[in-house]
Amino acid sequence: MSNTTQSTGPVALTSRALGPDLARGLMLLFIALANTHGFLHPEGGTVIRAIPVASAPVDQLVAFAETVLVDGRSYTMFAALFGYGMVQIARRQERNGILWPGVRSLLRRRGRWMMVFGVVHAALLYYGDVLAAYGLLAVILVSALRHSDRRLLITAGVWSVVGAVVYGFFASPMNPETVKRVYPWSFEDNPLLGVGLRLSAIVVSAPVLAITATTCLLLGIWAAKRRLLEEPEQHRVLLRRIVAIGLPLSVLGGVPLALYTSGLLPSSAQEVIPAATLHALTGMAGGPAYAALIALWALRVNKDNVVITALQATGQRSLTCYLSQSVVWAVLFFPFLLDLGHSMSLWQSVPVAVATWAATVALAEWMRRAGVRGPFEVLLRRLTYQR
Repeated sequence: MSNTTQSTGPVALTSRALGPDLARGLMLLFIALANTHGFLHPEGGTVIRAIPVASAPVDQLVAFAETVLVDGRSYTMFAALFGYGMVQIARRQERNGILWPGVRSLLRRRGRWMMVFGVVHAALLYYGDVLAAYGLLAVILVSALRHSDRRLLITAGVWSVVGAVVYGFFASPMNPETVKRVYPWSFEDNPLLGVGLRLSAIVVSAPVLAITATTCLLLGIWAAKRRLLEEPEQHRVLLRRIVAIGLPLSVLGGVPLALYTSGLLPSSAQEVIPAATLHALTGMAGGPAYAALIALWALRVNKDNVVITALQATGQRSLTCYLSQSVVWAVLFFPFLLDLGHSMSLWQSVPVAVATWAATVALAEWMRRAGVRGPFEVLLRRLTYQR
């Protein structure tokens, strides 16, 4: 057997399964939608779960749709895919003769570097970074890759309750004065002070996101051990069950909170926190269900179609595309740049998010045709594999 600390390099792009990459590429659209409205802080408005409470009919429609379909669902799909990817990396190492201590060391090293990426990302660009949270989970939960299916599912069930309670705790409606205290960097004209404020925020947000993402990461590990996304043709029945149960549960569970974010019901902490807790709990079913739906869709698509090829290229460069979105948010919303967060309406954030995501898809497709890997993927792999 190989030395326990000598790792094997990453898999070639041409050898990667379509399903996971297609899911990552489409997931970035959800992330763009969720992150864009998180920068909106209209004067005199109330905010719930980073969504400005709507008053205009078109904004009410957008708030309702994003609450039940996107918010609390995009990062859960991200977490499931991240856990899935951990198993893929471990499986490749073990297939090439690397013993478990070497695999564990590799995954933890990757997690630590992701935490560094996340902290730098938060400091320079985006306060709501998820990389640090997932890196933290990779370091702490790497041993879960060796757990039985039963243990994974039971642990995921326990953490779903813990995560939902934590999520609900941070969902109280915020008035304008509270928004300024919670999101001070959105009002700070000094760039250096903004960096410090965002760094202080990531210290809190990363552990909180990690707690709320634990369930879906464990479910992603469980799914990867069964190769659900890599071999969907062999798991059609199970994938359809996941979709049939997870999607309706996710949508219906998001309706109570959507009634408050859309302004259809007056909001107070007493009503919103239970609704947000339910929203989070059911969202943990929605993220994996989205991934399963995309895996089933991957069976029916023409892999040579230009759109599918571009989405796959985006998934293969998801880290670079995710960070590229934050550059756009910085230009649009930083107080010392365009500072649109106080004037852009909720419905206007949708075309901005879609256009930003489409630009990253175009960028990824250009890289694919030029034979270029994502620069941040290359950097993370070099740091992880130490070559």
